[in-house]
Amino acid sequence: MLIDFNNLNINQLSFGTEFEKKVKIFLEEWFSENAVVKVQTSGSTGVPKIFEIEKKKMVNSAVMTCNFLGLKEGDAALLCLPVEYISGKMMIVRSIERKLKLKITDPSLKPMEGLDEEIDFCAMTPLQVENSLEKLHLIKNLIIGGAAVSESLKSKILQMNLSPSNRIFETYGMSETLSHIGLKQLMPEQEEYFTVFENVKISLDDRGCLKIFAPNVNAEELQTNDLVEIRNDKQFKFLGRIDNVINSGGAKIFPETLEALVKKEFPNEAVFMGLPDESLGQKLILIIEGDESDEVKKKVSEISFEKNFHRPKEIIFVSGIPRTPNGKINRLELYKNINSNQ
Repeated sequence: MLIDFNNLNINQLSFGTEFEKKVKIFLEEWFSENAVVKVQTSGSTGVPKIFEIEKKKMVNSAVMTCNFLGLKEGDAALLCLPVEYISGKMMIVRSIERKLKLKITDPSLKPMEGLDEEIDFCAMTPLQVENSLEKLHLIKNLIIGGAAVSESLKSKILQMNLSPSNRIFETYGMSETLSHIGLKQLMPEQEEYFTVFENVKISLDDRGCLKIFAPNVNAEELQTNDLVEIRNDKQFKFLGRIDNVINSGGAKIFPETLEALVKKEFPNEAVFMGLPDESLGQKLILIIEGDESDEVKKKVSEISFEKNFHRPKEIIFVSGIPRTPNGKINRLELYKNINSNQ
């Protein structure tokens, strides 16, 4: 299905699939007299909740992204994310604001399947990108969000030998920031730091966690639980969530940093976690998705960890790692599953 927002007449459109009907419901909500729309959080860091967002704030967010990427009227965009969440809703709002031609395809792990035309702009989750590598050359501007981009996926993207005109970015944001407030380029240049948009201010609290003031999208200063390193007033590096920090024998361990290291060595999903331990407080373990493998164990043993206590005390293989509906690792559910089996 294709919606041309430069020549929109909702009544003339045929919404066939269940997903297309959800898009229609959002469009009707957007063009209603209500000043707000309802958005659902992913639930990756707690219980999912629904809250209201001002439409004008969503437009402000859309303008920042469109300007950053240089999108213009008539450009082609692809919607392949659920519209229950801010990520899908914002793809539609960007298309409305910039009068894009929006192609709609049901969200799936293979959103590019059956598509052969060039797309100027698309947003995907890492899992969707993983299953679309052979067609990434068709996308001029791709933003990846919903979960961190693994080192393994970055390596696969680099191996595709894409043209310099194919730009790929990792996003940083949350529902409260109306999708993202900063981007980090992965292609054609691979950047280490996120760069925030215009009118976004960043700072640290006394824990070393990021604070965001983006008045164009949220009147309040947002306090995150993300530990970061700030390079300057516009750039920062993500280190990990303070909620996930493992305290083992008095040493603080950032699991996301270790996960990025091990994922350079093999493609399996890998999660570091701390389990209760009488002597250490928390015992560092590594959970790997897939069948038990001596080869993978050997690769882990050969990794040059910065500290000796970064090396896992135990490696556990699982058939599947639980994820939230938008693809993020559900660490709470995984912890419950692993802890109950110990």
